[in-house]
Amino acid sequence: MANDMENDPTVETTQTEATPEGAPEAAALATLVAERDEFKDRVLRTLAEMENLRRRTEREVADARTYAVTNFARDMLNAADNIRRALESVPEAERTGATGAFKALLDGIELTERDLGKTLERHGVKSIDPKGQRFDPNRHQAMFEVPDAEVPSGTVVQVMQSGYVIGDRTLRPALVGVAKGGPKPVAANPADAA
Repeated sequence: MANDMENDPTVETTQTEATPEGAPEAAALATLVAERDEFKDRVLRTLAEMENLRRRTEREVADARTYAVTNFARDMLNAADNIRRALESVPEAERTGATGAFKALLDGIELTERDLGKTLERHGVKSIDPKGQRFDPNRHQAMFEVPDAEVPSGTVVQVMQSGYVIGDRTLRPALVGVAKGGPKPVAANPADAA
């Protein structure tokens, strides 16, 4: 019976024969392993690229949500400035002594200004009032220098026009006057002053 199994071509043997044909099989196996490793590397790189694309897309969508109203908000700042100018054009004495329709008009304009400011803030647009702060060229535009020996040099002493930010970006820089010739600014860290 053992001889029958040896002669039967359908029965597989568990032993491998050392034949000269083994060398091409090893080369083919090495080629297949190399191809498998190359495909595995490609798949891993593609997965990494897809993850980077997903993250970048999420960032872009978040930025689009935050900054989508930028152009509209910039246009609305002109309206806000005009409302402020209208209120400032009325002298304080007349404002406090206003009665009747004139008082109602002033109150309506002030209410409109507050409502516009709240609406802008609801959409991520915030006003910046830098008076007393250190000049920041990213948020402020210096219009002039003011000689003031009592204020540290480089400090904003006058605001000509309010600035606005949307998210962490400057929508419109504040137009400011900056102190010149005062004492040197105090260092944030005492070790820096040494």
